[in-house]
Amino acid sequence: MNSQTRTDVLEAALAAALGGFGAISRCRLNQVVVDVEPSQLLHCMQVVKQHDELSFEQLSDLSGVDFLTYGQADWQTRGATNSGFSRAVAEGARAQPSDGKGRFAVVYHLLSVKHNWRLRVRTRLSEELPRVASVCELWPVANWYEREAFDLFGILFDGHPDLRRILTDYGFIGHPFRKDFPLEGYVEVRYDPDKGRVVNQPVSIEPRTLVPRIIREEDWLSSSKPAQGVADA
Repeated sequence: MNSQTRTDVLEAALAAALGGFGAISRCRLNQVVVDVEPSQLLHCMQVVKQHDELSFEQLSDLSGVDFLTYGQADWQTRGATNSGFSRAVAEGARAQPSDGKGRFAVVYHLLSVKHNWRLRVRTRLSEELPRVASVCELWPVANWYEREAFDLFGILFDGHPDLRRILTDYGFIGHPFRKDFPLEGYVEVRYDPDKGRVVNQPVSIEPRTLVPRIIREEDWLSSSKPAQGVADA
């Protein structure tokens, strides 16, 4: 059975098992994707794991996504060095996702060892209340994945047994993977010799925007010039 036929079989099994809820599509490399509403996510996950025709018993990955400014000009990077561009964020800058959907998303990658299938499940969340049900009871490995998404994106997972930060320090302000998080952050740490300990203080780095405007031709990148040392050899 070739990959195309296997993908068709998976799509048919998903359509039959899910019973009409969730949008099934394909992305690059023939990857099957199911898009569901946050309220339907837990039921969808229960089905794809427990249904005999699917059996997605392994959660390989879970990640948050911020679609702020998605599809806008600053993401067009092929000609960036000619025109100048920046991913730095000015304080107070706001922009809505250009696709008209929720700003945040949670993406799950599942594996069926039984059928040798892979599946991507996505759910989009609003900026005002990015919240979705936890899948820890289905896949315990989701515990730390969901804590990472909470820490870095501020996404809440209802029913998580211990939803607290996992990568940033105690007292950290904000969520560093959000697109509107300042490049310099809000707080820096330093050693205070008078107090004899490390202290937190407001960040002292001046905000700056990185705009590359110089195109440098490297000899080893040019097809018309041999690499240095190659011609000599």
